[in-house]
Amino acid sequence: MDKYINIIENDEIIKKIKPYLNNIKAYIVGGYVRDLLTDKKSPDRDLIVECQDVKSFAKNLADNLDAHFIELDNENKIYRIVMEDKVNYIDITSPIENSFEKDIKRRDLTINAIAYDINNQEFIDLTGGIRDIKDKKIRGISNKNFEDDPLRLLRIFRFYAKTGFEISPDLITLAKKLHKRINEPAKERLNTELIKMFEGKYCDLALQKLDDVMILEEIFPIYKDVKKIPPNSHHHLDLIHHLIETVNQIQKIYENSGEEIKTYLETQSYGGVKRIAYLKLAGFMHDIGKPSCWTIEEDTGRHRFIKHDEIGSKLAEPILKDLKFSKKQTDYIKTLIKYHIYPSSMVCAPDVCEKAFFKFYRKMDGMVIDVIILAMADRLSARGEKVTEEMVNNNINNLTNLLNNYLEKRKEIKPLPKLLDGTDIIELLKIKPGPVIGDILNALNEAQLNGLIRCKEDAVIFVLMFNAKNS
Repeated sequence: MDKYINIIENDEIIKKIKPYLNNIKAYIVGGYVRDLLTDKKSPDRDLIVECQDVKSFAKNLADNLDAHFIELDNENKIYRIVMEDKVNYIDITSPIENSFEKDIKRRDLTINAIAYDINNQEFIDLTGGIRDIKDKKIRGISNKNFEDDPLRLLRIFRFYAKTGFEISPDLITLAKKLHKRINEPAKERLNTELIKMFEGKYCDLALQKLDDVMILEEIFPIYKDVKKIPPNSHHHLDLIHHLIETVNQIQKIYENSGEEIKTYLETQSYGGVKRIAYLKLAGFMHDIGKPSCWTIEEDTGRHRFIKHDEIGSKLAEPILKDLKFSKKQTDYIKTLIKYHIYPSSMVCAPDVCEKAFFKFYRKMDGMVIDVIILAMADRLSARGEKVTEEMVNNNINNLTNLLNNYLEKRKEIKPLPKLLDGTDIIELLKIKPGPVIGDILNALNEAQLNGLIRCKEDAVIFVLMFNAKNS
């Protein structure tokens, strides 16, 4: 363990903290220690501090470090110090019931209960977490800890998605027993654990295990209907496993991509989580519209799902809203669901040309890479008896060319001029604000993309005609 002690002792932020402890007992706990012992870096450091006035200690530390002090939870005495770089931060709290040992033993998993004593420069492991990291196992500390806070059930699978460690049979049994309680915690807390799970490398495996313990349908009731769609001539998997495999393929595409795409997907978007997490969530939801439009042709036996992309996009909104995703997060996922077929259908068209490419790039407006990767993952996850290897390879090659063309020429893509806004339309039509304004703006944008409108006068005529036609 000397290697890891050395890393902590040379951590610049820990070195800055030490002079202000003045014989106060202080321990680094949780994610920073767990990540360190799995050879990963974490920007957050959780500190348990044994002193009478932890708030004053945290404020004083923030002042001395030229950092920003935030009161997260005064009742439970949890405070945050955000460093100048706005990346690294320190969460400071007192131990539960003023007992370090009780605090540690009330945590969820053994791998999250390892502490480092800053003063004595040693690890403290009261629950066997270091052994479990070496053995690559996820074990709980106490069943009661999960019963007291059912959110911890989801954390089991979040850390499985992150580490790929084996979940103990006892935890699987407990998760099955308590699965009905998963919606008891605040939806904001579920949201945090859920999106971090999608960030994990082994997210597809975690989703399968969530389904096995019946938690998946509790969080996403719509998947009860998704499970009714069987394999067909174009899909070798039933729908639920097609969606899980799509998540797996997105991860594989990311891992096999060049640095430019990797960097793009690793950027923190929509709330401090890597962009790939939201892309994988969109992948997991991209076909949720299929149960609503499922038909089977009598003469051919072919399964059809007409407009499932549009239907799925609409169905996603209330689901994501209930799980407290922001409007930007929701719009991103809805857009990918709505257009996940678009790239493949375009590159397969016999008369596809550069003009069609540029229309696609403008239409997707900042989500070009995302929707192309989703289309690739969708194609790689559907290999029914009617789908030949040649069809798959041709589609992937065409989508790769589409992506490379975008990366090469994106600087040439100029945004469409904004000819009219919502206020202009309200004044022009003498109508009140409402959803119809958005419909008109979307239709106007589509007409611009198709080259039917080139100036403000064209736009005014279009809006008047559109309104008359739809009144």
